[in-house]
Amino acid sequence: MTKSHHVRVGHLVDGSGGPIQKDMLLTVRDGVFVDIERFAEDMVLDPSAVTDLSLCTILPPLIDCHTHLSMSGTTDQQTRKQQLTADYDEIRPRIAEHIHYHFTHGVLGVRDAGDQHGHALRYKNEPTENKKEPVIIKAAGKAWHKKGRYGAFIGRHPQDNETLAAAFSGENDGADLVKLINSGLNSLSEFGRETSPQFSLDEIQEFASQVKQRGQKLMVHANGRLPVRFALEAGCHSIEHGFFMGKENLRRMAETQTTWVPTAVTMKACAETLDPRDTLIDRRVVERTLQHQLEQIALAKQYGVTIALGTDAGSRGVLHGESVIEELKLIMKAGYSLTEAIQCATSNGAQLLGIDEIGIIAKGKPAHFLAARATPAMLPRKLSYLEGIYLNGTPCNKEFFHKI
Repeated sequence: MTKSHHVRVGHLVDGSGGPIQKDMLLTVRDGVFVDIERFAEDMVLDPSAVTDLSLCTILPPLIDCHTHLSMSGTTDQQTRKQQLTADYDEIRPRIAEHIHYHFTHGVLGVRDAGDQHGHALRYKNEPTENKKEPVIIKAAGKAWHKKGRYGAFIGRHPQDNETLAAAFSGENDGADLVKLINSGLNSLSEFGRETSPQFSLDEIQEFASQVKQRGQKLMVHANGRLPVRFALEAGCHSIEHGFFMGKENLRRMAETQTTWVPTAVTMKACAETLDPRDTLIDRRVVERTLQHQLEQIALAKQYGVTIALGTDAGSRGVLHGESVIEELKLIMKAGYSLTEAIQCATSNGAQLLGIDEIGIIAKGKPAHFLAARATPAMLPRKLSYLEGIYLNGTPCNKEFFHKI
């Protein structure tokens, strides 16, 4: 039998949303947690078999449930245009770089929400030996949108006189999930302006039924009351963004156990990177929109809606990896405790993505975890300066960890 190894930790946030546990001893054997118990000074332990993290808080690896790996968060418009038209050989190193940014910030699971050419899906499907970071990727490939409506830069559309369901039935790119766009973007100059649904309820219901038959999950980009309502009534698995969707839709989400990915950090990034010469964006509208989204997140907690953290990384000013910490801060600003916010970024995300390897620290689970040299009161800020990332109970090489 393989010899056990022990990890002594100052504080444990296990990802379940439960209380923080202090002075804990985790036992690892064959890369798996086999015991989690309170540490006692009179325990007889072999010092050579103990990793001392008594000055650290540990937690599960983080998950970003809404990214665009083929795009960076740059504010340079020329660079952003080039990224949208780049071929795979050109964009592949960029995707790898973004994955590394996630990894170094402790994000070991990402859900890519689509790009026009399916580059992220192609990268995900490459042999694992071609990749350096052990980040789990779930990819939607190319999103679906209505011709002439928002979404061309991340997807495809049914042809003239072709239904959404018919178009979907004719394509199967092997994506892990399916992305549908059912509204436009938020107005950055007129507070609360809503766009109409891109597809009718009947169209989305038929589409959602086919997605279910293929055994896939359906994520829907939707802002505003009617676009979100249609998506929920059709049986989607998650609402992406959900700005200005209103109380009734939040109640529906709780009743149907539909997950919400709010991406509030997009508005924070927009406000922070706004060019004062840009007359098309009103800073006051952006700031009010962010505040309104935080109010909806607070209501989601009250109603019992499941939130999974997502950042929309790759959008203007939204940086891969780093923005996960910013979204955590915003969720807490909306009234979530530290453990509740971390649950949104760990176990809730793992459930949405359908992965078991990460998401919670528990007996029988792989010994993957993050260590921050900090007390819980210093989180999430100190997550930007991780003491270590541990895989199967073993710390990653620091030089590799910080190579960029």
